[in-house]
Amino acid sequence: MVDTMALLLPFGRASRTPRTVEHPAGGLPADAEVLLDAPDDHLGPALVAAGRGAYEPAAELLAATRLGARWEHRDGYVLRLAAFARSRSEWLWAWCAAAPHDPDALLVKAQLAVDHAWRSPARAELLRGVSPLITAAARADDRDPVPWRIALDHARGSRAGHTYFGELWEAALRRAPLHYGCHVAALRYLASSWHGSHRECFDFADRAAQDAPADSLVQALPTRAAFAYLTDGCGPGVPPERLEAAADRAVALSARFPAADLWPAGMRNKLTYVLARLDRWEDALEQLRLIGPYATSFPWSRFSDDPLGRFLEVRDEIRAQAAATASPARAGDPRSGRGGRVHSGDH
Repeated sequence: MVDTMALLLPFGRASRTPRTVEHPAGGLPADAEVLLDAPDDHLGPALVAAGRGAYEPAAELLAATRLGARWEHRDGYVLRLAAFARSRSEWLWAWCAAAPHDPDALLVKAQLAVDHAWRSPARAELLRGVSPLITAAARADDRDPVPWRIALDHARGSRAGHTYFGELWEAALRRAPLHYGCHVAALRYLASSWHGSHRECFDFADRAAQDAPADSLVQALPTRAAFAYLTDGCGPGVPPERLEAAADRAVALSARFPAADLWPAGMRNKLTYVLARLDRWEDALEQLRLIGPYATSFPWSRFSDDPLGRFLEVRDEIRAQAAATASPARAGDPRSGRGGRVHSGDH
């Protein structure tokens, strides 16, 4: 495979230099209007309250997702609340003290503990001590698949064996067979365990997508496998048509959601990166239009400590490449039209 950093050169280097592109073009919002990791109308008030030390709105939010079995939203809210608690945790400890057996408080506490251990050089050792917290969260509500997503992440970080992973995966599937968060966690475990064996990861992702409804987020799982392949820099090549099929599947899923919608923003940001890497500039530009003002840290934080700045740089590059590809002067260029296809020699 071509060196990963070389493949990222078209996106430029991370820069904190003030930008001068401030006017909307091509149906895109102006730079100043783009938001990074914007919370939705439900999460925003909970975060504001947590900043004041009040846990009640967060408790009400997570209780509603649990009672309504809104597992994807619940998973996303737990991740965001735990991330907030990394720097402001008073509200969480007050919640745990007031309701030590609350399934929602236990879940955020378990996620925070995993996040804390993950950033330590002693990750595997610290994660072993987190297991009781995950178990407590899982036992608090047996229907909830989110503790099992956390357990799958924990298995990856603690380098658990395939037998144990398989048991966790089966338990997650019994609770929510289409839960996207658990599928992503499983794919990450397999990618770590099968480092360099991207075809096996694609097999897993493709099977899951084929078994999922057309409007399920699991349809985007092969794009996660494509992203891992395109950013890994090791292992045997994956056939270009497999990368294209993964992108096509996610493009079809994206079209099912409204434009400028927060819910699919994360999926669309990852898809935009993959489409740009495949030189599908027009398709990438269309995803930017659908993203609107909603940039997400991932995947751009993988390449810069300024993810919003990197998103805006890539957006400029896609806009320029799409315009060049559509130019009549390049009509005979084999990479014209639909942004071009990745060639076997590229990987």
